[in-house]
Parts: sequence; structure tokens; C-alpha cells
Amino acid sequence: MRKKLRRSLKIALRVFTVLILIFTVVVIFYSYKGYQMYQDAVKNTPVSETVSTIREREHFIKYEELPPIYIDAVISAEDKRFFSHPGIDPLAIGRAVLTDITTLSFKEGGSTITQQIAKNELFTQEKKMERKFAEIFAAFALERDYSKKEIFELYVNTIYFGSGYYGIYDAAKGYFGKEPSKLTDYEAVMLAGIPNAPSNYSPDASMELARKRMSLVLKKMENCDRITEEQAERILNHK
Repeated sequence: MRKKLRRSLKIALRVFTVLILIFTVVVIFYSYKGYQMYQDAVKNTPVSETVSTIREREHFIKYEELPPIYIDAVISAEDKRFFSHPGIDPLAIGRAVLTDITTLSFKEGGSTITQQIAKNELFTQEKKMERKFAEIFAAFALERDYSKKEIFELYVNTIYFGSGYYGIYDAAKGYFGKEPSKLTDYEAVMLAGIPNAPSNYSPDASMELARKRMSLVLKKMENCDRITEEQAERILNHK
């Protein structure tokens, strides 16, 4: 019995070692391809040039012009460790990889706010493994050269909010007829939830789904200790 157990353990150890080796080779291969993709992208348009182009857009909104509750809502919903990670979030990536493996899909990306900027502004939306690695190199470059506040500005000024609105200014004006700084808590939290799936959560598409998404964002804010349960209820009910 013990011999069989030892034999089984040896076989399992060998299989595990082979899997680790395969995983290492795959990571090295796609890291190389991703770095090449990143180099090709910044050769055509350097990161600094991309940032300058975004900042030159009409109605570019600075970090200080955003309602604090909007900032808290976005970070809680999209990237809760935004102010502490170096551009990528290993915990989120690990969770995403586990989900992808168990569901045999490529739905979870574990992307940070910084990676999303890289994906949207430097690369295509095609789901390729090397593009994920390219995002990581671009994210590190952004984090090296720009502050967290500057990166957050780039994000909220470029993301899609549905109904043809790109950027927080157009979304605030389009949905609520006011500048971002004038948004109520209810409006700010609702806008924070839309970019996750604009075609579903846009108030123009479905106010019911927009409020459901908003409720989820508020719950995440509670979990991140950004608001209390009482504050969440007040915001959801326009009080």
C-alpha cells in the first residue's frame, strides 16, 4: 500500500514538474512576443505622445475637478488596489487565471486601470495572449513616467460610457446635463458603473440594469470602506 502511495506521489510530482516547465516556457514565449508588440506600438506612437494627445482633447478633466465619490466608486469597482500596485495587480491576475482555467474561457483579464489605458490607447481589442503581456510592459512604462492621479485622469477621459459618450465630461453632460464637478452622489456612482458594460448599463439602454450595476458598485465601495451601508442606501435612493 505504501509502495503504491509513493509511486503515485512520484508520478504526481513528475506531472507537476512537467506542467511547471510548460507554464514557464509559455510565459517566456509570450513575454517575448508581448514585448515585441509593445516595442512596435511605442515605436509608431511613443507613450508620451499618446498622453499628450489625450490631454489636448477638448474638455479634458483634471483629477481635482472630479467628485471624490466618483473617484472612490471607480477605484472600488475597477481596481481597488490602484494606488498601491505598480501597474499590474498580481492578486487580480491570479484570480483571473484561475477563473479562465476552471471555465475554459478567456473572459477574465485581471486588468488594472493602467492596463486598460494601454489596451485602449496602444493596442487592439483582440484577445491575444501576447497582447496581455504587451499591456503589462506598457503599464509599467505609464507607472514609471506618470503619477497615479495623472493615470486616473487618462483613464476617465478616454473610457467609453455608452450612447456615443467617450470620457467623463461627455458622459456627465450627455446623461445629466452638467459638468463632472456638479454631479450628485447618485449620478457620480451611476457613471462609475457604466464602463464595465456600456451597452447594458447605460441609462439610455436600461435604467433598471444601470441601477443594478450601481447597487453592485455601492456594495464594492462598502467592502473597500469608502462608504457605510447607510450612505449606500441613501445614495441609491437619491436621499
